[in-house]
Amino acid sequence: MDPKLIFEKEGVYLHTSVKRNNQDTSIPGFIRIVERGGEPALEWSPLEDAGRSTPAVFYTKKDGEGGDEDTNFDPGYEPDWAVISTVKRAREPVPVKDTDEWSFSLPLSELYSLRRARFSLGRNFLVLTSRGGHPLPPLHFHRGGTRGLLRALQRYIILAPSPVDGRLFLAYPHDSGALSQSFDELQLLDDGGSDLVSRFMQDPYATTFGGFSKVTNFFRGALRPPDSPLHTSGAQGANGHTSVEEEPGFELITCGAELGPRPEVTRGKPLNKWEEFLDPEGRVQNPEQIKELVFRGGIIPSLRKDVWKFLLGFYPWNSTTKEREDILRTKTDEYFKMKVQWKSVSEAQEMRNSLLKGYRNLIERDVNRTDRHNTFFSGNDNPGLTLLHDVLMTYCMYNFDLGYVQGMSDLLAPLLFVTQNEVESFWCLTGFMDLVHHNFEESQEAMKQQLLQLSILLKALDPELCDYLDSQDSGSLCFCFRWLLIWFKREFSFEDILTLWEVMWTRLPCDNFHLLLACSILESQRGELIGSDHDFNTILKHINELTMKLDLHTVICGAEAIYQQLAQCKDLPVKVKEVLGLYAASSSEEESPEFESQETQPMLLGSPQPGGAPPAVPPRPVPTYP
Repeated sequence: MDPKLIFEKEGVYLHTSVKRNNQDTSIPGFIRIVERGGEPALEWSPLEDAGRSTPAVFYTKKDGEGGDEDTNFDPGYEPDWAVISTVKRAREPVPVKDTDEWSFSLPLSELYSLRRARFSLGRNFLVLTSRGGHPLPPLHFHRGGTRGLLRALQRYIILAPSPVDGRLFLAYPHDSGALSQSFDELQLLDDGGSDLVSRFMQDPYATTFGGFSKVTNFFRGALRPPDSPLHTSGAQGANGHTSVEEEPGFELITCGAELGPRPEVTRGKPLNKWEEFLDPEGRVQNPEQIKELVFRGGIIPSLRKDVWKFLLGFYPWNSTTKEREDILRTKTDEYFKMKVQWKSVSEAQEMRNSLLKGYRNLIERDVNRTDRHNTFFSGNDNPGLTLLHDVLMTYCMYNFDLGYVQGMSDLLAPLLFVTQNEVESFWCLTGFMDLVHHNFEESQEAMKQQLLQLSILLKALDPELCDYLDSQDSGSLCFCFRWLLIWFKREFSFEDILTLWEVMWTRLPCDNFHLLLACSILESQRGELIGSDHDFNTILKHINELTMKLDLHTVICGAEAIYQQLAQCKDLPVKVKEVLGLYAASSSEEESPEFESQETQPMLLGSPQPGGAPPAVPPRPVPTYP
């Protein structure tokens, strides 16, 4: 019977123990899953045709040829079975079949584990270990593809995270008897494990007490039907966060949710009427409709000055014309009181106030290079520069703990341009900073969190792109840092930013719409990134060179379409829902010691159970616009 090819991926490099010129050697080749006589096997073979697109072989092991070979291959870590010292071996393993000097063919029934490792070249490698305890040479997916391989493997085996090592995934066949036998071998339960699966299905809470609580994540995968994708990426603690250090590049088993088709999204006309939304006393009658219109099409330039002050909280939506006059008068007095504080500091005083002096130096430096191409800020003696400087210095007095951080001038410049008013631009800036001030804090925790949330979204949307970025050590998405810090200010033209920001200030369709915009941009570049010869540095260079080359209309439409696609998915993972604001657990549930088991039960059994996970907030309806 002819062999049946199930999966094939080119550009998978085998990392040998041979060294030439003191450099580690990698051999390009193919990874395949092949069925022979109904027996699936995982195979790797070197590239035979030098005319293919993969780079030529650097070095091939041949008898008598140069290079010092280490016959005892050292994978750079303890053998996998040593991690769980209680594993017993009941039979002699089938040896790995060598089909060439560096080729291998491993029956999947003999695959013991997969492990992510990083050593030697500083890249991420996938290391396979047979049930005989023999680690195979590491494989590096130069062009991505690990997720595709794991999806194909899931047709034949279950891959479950080790309860003691988040980088290690153990392989099990698709039958519950084997699972019980495996738990007997691991000796994780005091009593016999022969009916473990049935007991768990009947009473998951009681079964998870004691020894079995160590392997909750194992059952997330083990009890899933053979054709279901796996969800987990590592052992989790009671708060739902990974208890081991997460390493980008091996979140191989992610959300697994089947997303429906992405809907077509169109933009509308900009908001071009304002007075008709005001009642006789000047109150805005339908703020939500205004926000929806602004989200759909932006605002015409002549109305921006009025509407922005509401979007940024300078005026309450329900304020009357008279009340707004009082607010402006009060806010003007408050602003100039703060301005006088720094204006009245003498040079001698400032010499003894290093913090204020440092803020002033940073502001003066940044003001001189902020949007100088715009006529409002161009020239050496432009009054716009003075206003920019004064507003930023006054903000330091308003929020002295934060003070001034590079990038804040980028946020102020459009506000000053639109309002053409020192006081109004200042209070609009404070409203804007209420949304983004965490971005500028020294700890950078908020930025790290947003990059993590962006990664969660991208993994749900495009696992292949994530896999490729991981393979090039770019899985942290740090090249998106500037996008998120100043809300794409330097990626689009000045006029486009006015539209983009007013769209984002509506907070529709969710608070994290800026992350969806980033996803839209990254997906638009997948063709350029995947299959290319990019590495970390060239990926960063490519992303930076997108400045002023992106089409705002396409990016916004793509982001809204992504939101609708995710919001309509019935099996969207909780972490994705949380990013989109579609899920919320009560504080009492989060503090409960049973919260973890409640949260994981539907993931294990495939359907909600009484007393199970806290109900998800119904998806926020996709906005409709007049």
